[in-house]
Amino acid sequence: MSSKEHKVDEPWQGFHGPNLGVAIELYEEYSSNPEAVDEDLRELFDVWGPPPASVDEQGSKRAASPVFSAASPDMIRKCVNAVKLADMIRRKGHLASDVNPIIKDRKNSQLLELSRYDLTEEDLKEVPVDLLCSDAPAHVKDGLAAIQYLREVYTKTIAFEFNHVQDMDERQWLIKMVESGMYLPNLTKQQQVNLLKRLTQVEGFEKFIHRTFVGQKRFSIEGLDVLVPMLDEAVRGVVHEGTEHVLIGMAHRGRLSVLTHTLGKPYKKVFSEFLHAPNKDLVPSEGSTGINEGWTGDVKYHLGADRQIREENTAEATVTLANNPSHLEFVSPIVEGYARAAQEDRTAKGFPQQDVSKAYSILIHGDAAFPGQGVVTETLNLSRLRGYQTGGSLHIIANNNIGFTTETHDSRSTTYASDPAKGFEIPILHVNADDPEACMAAIHLAIQYRKRFKKDFLIDLVGYRRFGHNEMDEPAVTQPGLYDIIRKHPTVREIYAKQLSTGGVVEETYGDQLDRETQEYLQSQYDEVAANKSNKVLELVPPDFVVNGLPKVKTSVPLETLKEINQQLLDWPEDFSANEKLEKILKRRLSAFEENNKVDWGLAETLAFATILHDGTPIRLTGQDSERGTFAHRHLVLHDRTNDSIFTPLQSFEKANASFAVHNSPLSEMAVVGFEYGYNVQAPETLVLWEAQFGDFANGAQVMFDQWISAGRAKWGQKSGLVVLLPHGYEGQGPEHSSGRVERFLVLAAENNWTIANCTSAAQYFHILRRQAKILEKDAVRPLIIMTPKSLLRNQMVASTHDAFTEGEFQPVLEQEGLGQDTDKVERIILCSGKVAIDIADKMQKSKDQDWSWLHIARVEELYPFPKRPIRSIFARYSNLKEIVWVQEEPKNMGAWPFMESRIREITPEGATVSYIGRTHRSSPAEGDPTAHKKEQERIVTESLTRKQ
Repeated sequence: MSSKEHKVDEPWQGFHGPNLGVAIELYEEYSSNPEAVDEDLRELFDVWGPPPASVDEQGSKRAASPVFSAASPDMIRKCVNAVKLADMIRRKGHLASDVNPIIKDRKNSQLLELSRYDLTEEDLKEVPVDLLCSDAPAHVKDGLAAIQYLREVYTKTIAFEFNHVQDMDERQWLIKMVESGMYLPNLTKQQQVNLLKRLTQVEGFEKFIHRTFVGQKRFSIEGLDVLVPMLDEAVRGVVHEGTEHVLIGMAHRGRLSVLTHTLGKPYKKVFSEFLHAPNKDLVPSEGSTGINEGWTGDVKYHLGADRQIREENTAEATVTLANNPSHLEFVSPIVEGYARAAQEDRTAKGFPQQDVSKAYSILIHGDAAFPGQGVVTETLNLSRLRGYQTGGSLHIIANNNIGFTTETHDSRSTTYASDPAKGFEIPILHVNADDPEACMAAIHLAIQYRKRFKKDFLIDLVGYRRFGHNEMDEPAVTQPGLYDIIRKHPTVREIYAKQLSTGGVVEETYGDQLDRETQEYLQSQYDEVAANKSNKVLELVPPDFVVNGLPKVKTSVPLETLKEINQQLLDWPEDFSANEKLEKILKRRLSAFEENNKVDWGLAETLAFATILHDGTPIRLTGQDSERGTFAHRHLVLHDRTNDSIFTPLQSFEKANASFAVHNSPLSEMAVVGFEYGYNVQAPETLVLWEAQFGDFANGAQVMFDQWISAGRAKWGQKSGLVVLLPHGYEGQGPEHSSGRVERFLVLAAENNWTIANCTSAAQYFHILRRQAKILEKDAVRPLIIMTPKSLLRNQMVASTHDAFTEGEFQPVLEQEGLGQDTDKVERIILCSGKVAIDIADKMQKSKDQDWSWLHIARVEELYPFPKRPIRSIFARYSNLKEIVWVQEEPKNMGAWPFMESRIREITPEGATVSYIGRTHRSSPAEGDPTAHKKEQERIVTESLTRKQ
């Protein structure tokens, strides 16, 4: 608002609090040097006079602001300094707050002393309230009361950090909510009693386990008990607003209490797990669906659960606590993926329609892990990106001020555990875990902020840990002083029960009565389980639908359908002008189905996507350069060369029957892979693909592959059909751009947990993608890991004729055409996979006159599950077989050989040998020198094609 607009209406409009402080400083400068301020402000200051006295809600007049042209320099000084003090309270009050229930040293309180601002109490009484806090309640009559009020607001058991929020509308809204008290819930007596009951249930549950199962790990919530009612309130609040899915991610601490109380997991079920007598037939409590367990299972404090709830006048909602292994924060992006999938409608063609009100994610972090685990920062970075935003998540740091035995001064370089969130302009509240009503207020503000701004919000819940990290260690060994204080500190239940009895809400004995009743109920639940303890050992075997492998599905597509779709994909809007060179390249695809022409890799992929969409299956593809492809082979998103507008043919072609989303991802592997996995689990009907820029970059997401994608089904019964595309192949680009590290995926391969493929033809790639889409919602679905090509993308030797698309299907093993015809002469069979097979075929093509009758080559397209039957049937055809050779580009200790050797030997015919041709053992995946690479590659190919004498 300009100064002239102020003159016309009200000269003080828009100037209050910190803004007014700036104006006063400028006015002071103007008074001594008018030319020091710009012309508009001079015009404003020329006419400033005393504004009318403000009137509060009761009709009482407050003192008029003294900032006018006749004000004395001393009065201006008082006002300026008072505004600076008020601003300091807003910005730094958190440093002097009462948010730590154990450590009460408020050493920074001197920041807010009047003497630091050359002020006295009498000075402040002369300063008008509106100058300092325009949202103060009616009882605040002068500047002194305003400063006291601000101190009360900003330094008690809730502390606020908003100064890093750059959007002024947001910051002013936050300040108004806090200083007006609008964020404070007005709890009725019954609500206070219910809160006490919940705290009693949580404490009682933890005490009972501690007493009954001595020394067993449980990762107790004690010291942060209020986390459970906070979650209750958050769930209740957003479901009341119409949210259909509440998705929670957390590590171990407090998990059992959250499972039993927020998720409704029966106490009996938990007790049976402690007794090592898991009973899957236990009936869950009302509304709880429990968890679909895998066959190997997991420890009790890793498990998740689902629960159906209904708030008054709302539809049914689902609350989910995600499964989480010991890798702490890595569940965070997975839960964000859940939320995004739950928010999107993928049923119609085009871009998926997102409604962020449908799902709400709550991420509970450890105080040591939040700044210590890089995946947290990666996840925060996703929060406002087009392909990943979920309309704001609630982050809660379960802050017990210690990480196992490591104290904060050894675990972070920041004042607060929450400080990394400042870089993403996320509002931060620090709240004392011993003040339950303050914690409820923090949740109330978080929900209102999300509703208004659709952005992340963070609550730093500051408490303590009553026992050791896992109840098996003695914390006093490393923190004797701290734990001497903690042992003497009353629990939050005791504190709140005393507060309510002192306030006349409950009788003095009510809290103890609740505690006794809780223990009696827990004992009855335990007795029932203990009396029926079973010693039956569960069989740790996969179900038949996993053991039996993938179902047979048809993946071929009629020629006319392919032609029609191909034509539609190249039918662009008349006013769209693509890059001229790119347009020529893409338009050549029109002739792909003409006689003697072939379909290359890029077109095969586009047709696979298009036909999958035609079948009604949605697709989501992400990766660091996935819109055009790292190797410029894809170009799914076209950019107009004249105005930068974009056009995505797969979102608009006529035969599409489902949504298509493609996003360039941030420079992240861990969080993005986790996000896509979570999206896929929540939206199992969607073909979700993640593509690494280069295959070995997947090792930046190794935790996701190790703990979730490879083993989630066996541990938790969590199905996934995620597709992972890993560019792989040795072209002399050095150690980091050669290997997709297939050996790491093969090491994790067991129990039909995923499919690992390395295709050598465009049609094979087409069919394996379509096969994956066809089985997505079947029980036998599993992730698909594909080593995709780089240099082969445009190699005509991997292009396929149209009949391979219209009549074929994916083949686990491909035999090289033109070889092995005379079965009596074949002495050597080469088994290989991927690009090296094309290198060998190219070498043979250049030596057409040579006699190859002694040789046959089989390309293993599906590395896992190992195609035992088709390979054994090939071996059986050749009665004079002398040797079987595995050929690969990768070093001997990498690639597929370590996995394949024993499996090949198992089916090798008697009298034949098994040997290896490839690079020797290496610590680095590939040579750094392109000349050395070329020489070594030539040796491998030549040796493969050299007949033993």
